[in-house]
Amino acid sequence: MLNQGKLPESEAALRLFLNQHPASAEAHFLLGYVLFREQKAVESLAAFTAGARIRRPRPDELETVASDYVLLGDFADADKWFSQVTAEKPDDPDAWYLLGRAKYNEDAFAEAASSFERALALRPRYIEAENNLGLAWWGLNSPDKARAAFQAAIDWQGDAPEDAQPFLNLGTLLADQNDFDHAIPHLLKAAALSPNNPKVHEELSQVYEAGRNLPPAQAELEKAVALAPNASGLHFKLGQIYRREGMRERAQQQFALCEKLNSTHSSASTPNPIEADRTAPH
Repeated sequence: MLNQGKLPESEAALRLFLNQHPASAEAHFLLGYVLFREQKAVESLAAFTAGARIRRPRPDELETVASDYVLLGDFADADKWFSQVTAEKPDDPDAWYLLGRAKYNEDAFAEAASSFERALALRPRYIEAENNLGLAWWGLNSPDKARAAFQAAIDWQGDAPEDAQPFLNLGTLLADQNDFDHAIPHLLKAAALSPNNPKVHEELSQVYEAGRNLPPAQAELEKAVALAPNASGLHFKLGQIYRREGMRERAQQQFALCEKLNSTHSSASTPNPIEADRTAPH
């Protein structure tokens, strides 16, 4: 991604190199990229700022800057820098995709849809862009268009799919429309493709619970809790299922865990690691 030349590749070696060659913009930018890959966003941005004092960053370097802001949850600044990248590299489908992700996280669904459509025009059958276009349509209250986009992202994968996200999203959309019979096969496929994604197990649990099938609902939610033990909302939902099944002691344990996590300001939402992996350059 970056023009490394003969520069070292590890953080420690780069810092040592910069002690000897502080005017090397390439070394600062490479250090920024290495720190980004280590998810040290604040330090990464500091490295890019130091490099920018020497020369203007190139679009691929600005893409990493934008992705640092994604890691920090600052989607307005991510939007700013991804927009700059697309202005300088208008034929880069990945840049348009990443810009769309930033705009989606800002709830700018119409602009997100436009960015995803631009990515698809540049790279037909871009599965991630089509899947995220579906999310944008869903955000715009156009469930039929969202469903068509999710289905396209599934169909483009053929008989050996690898991307679980469109299956998860289509299953979730169908469940939202109370079409549980059609939702379950998509969610089961998502679980087979991404068994370590707690969001998939949470959605499956909710579908089973809606159908009053509590034992599999409990089993799926227990999997979700094991995968995301700091998501307080999962403990609350599991406690509710235990209570419905008459397991009062287990229910109280889950409610207590939920309260404890909330007091430490842990996230109430369930992480979706599939999508997180697609919000940054590689």
